[in-house]
Amino acid sequence: MMRSMFAAISGLKNHQTFMDVVGNNIANVNTTGFKQSRVTFQDILSQTVRTASGPQGGLGGVNPEQVGLGTLISGIDTIQTQGTLQSTGKLTDMAIQGDGYFVMSDGKQQLFTRDGSFDLGIDGTLVNPADGLHVMGWMPDPTTGLLNTATPPADIKIPIGAGMIGKASTGLTISGNLDANTASSTATPPGTPYPVSTTVYDAQGNAVPIALTFTKAGPNQWTYTVTSTQAGVTIAGPTPSGNVVFDGAGKITTPSSTTPDSFTITYATTGNTVPTTPQKIALDLSGMTQLASSPSSLTGNTDGASAGTLTSFTVGAGGDITGVYSNGYKQSLGQMALASFANPDGLMKAGGNLFSSSANSGTAQIGQPNTAGRGTIATGFLEGSNVDLAQQFTNMIMAERGFQANSRVITTSDEILQDLVNIKH
Repeated sequence: MMRSMFAAISGLKNHQTFMDVVGNNIANVNTTGFKQSRVTFQDILSQTVRTASGPQGGLGGVNPEQVGLGTLISGIDTIQTQGTLQSTGKLTDMAIQGDGYFVMSDGKQQLFTRDGSFDLGIDGTLVNPADGLHVMGWMPDPTTGLLNTATPPADIKIPIGAGMIGKASTGLTISGNLDANTASSTATPPGTPYPVSTTVYDAQGNAVPIALTFTKAGPNQWTYTVTSTQAGVTIAGPTPSGNVVFDGAGKITTPSSTTPDSFTITYATTGNTVPTTPQKIALDLSGMTQLASSPSSLTGNTDGASAGTLTSFTVGAGGDITGVYSNGYKQSLGQMALASFANPDGLMKAGGNLFSSSANSGTAQIGQPNTAGRGTIATGFLEGSNVDLAQQFTNMIMAERGFQANSRVITTSDEILQDLVNIKH
């Protein structure tokens, strides 16, 4: 009789814990990146009244007789399923599509989160403004400008407003279409040359106007010349002009992208500070076509730039951070890091939407997004809580009824004990 009371007491205690977990889940229904918890039960040791026996003496076997002694909580698990992505439009808000966690640091230890509500600190570092933790990733080497993701991640810094010096052009790409029906220069009347005006930059970031003029020389063959209207600028090569050859389908065959043409710019010495070393420009024409239509989108694009300041940045799905400068130039600023775990359910909740690794989660495997099972990054989105309200309200009813039923067992056991006491009278 007393066993029923103690079993019911264990049921009361554990259903109260069940209700605590449900209440916490519902309280965090709108918490960014929150992962709901789940309670599972198991029975406690059963008292054996009679053991089992096998068939003997013409009689069948006898099953064991056992009385259960109650219940206990076998586990409170964290459900690491994807929450719904919610659009915010904010440049520094980020969400992970798939597995993985943002790597955060307080300077002493690494923590992990699915909450990507980040912002830029006063020092230009990417931080969580709620707790000041820094977002971790990789920054370019200040000397070489290269990223090395094999090194430990560090604080990500995005220096909005920082300037960049001019970048000298080393290459020029021309793209667009030349009309296949254009008459050659030897025809009567001769065909019309097609000019392309573009710009390259010297070592000081000064813009140098460049003009390429394409002239039809014969079937599927064109020539081009490179000139500049800027005083003191001399352009040498191709000599006397470059040749462009297309196949019958209008695709360029000469020059090829692997062996591009080039030309060299020489600057005259003046009273101003100017480059004295000739500047060689690789000319890529592989994007040009010769089709029977009017010349379209004949444009030039160079890898050089004038001086400018960093005005904004973008984060790609692979976590690559690209700075956008006032001069239109784009440059890599860094790389976001994501962490994955052999057993993400083994992570410990550390408060503040943070997780810490545990002995059963395994060590953090830190790398680039979209690699080794880590998810991709969506900019301008936040991941919502994965709490299912319908399920939680159902669990609430189950917890309430379970608690109520166990309390009724205690009441009934008390009434039986009272009847037993009353026998004496």
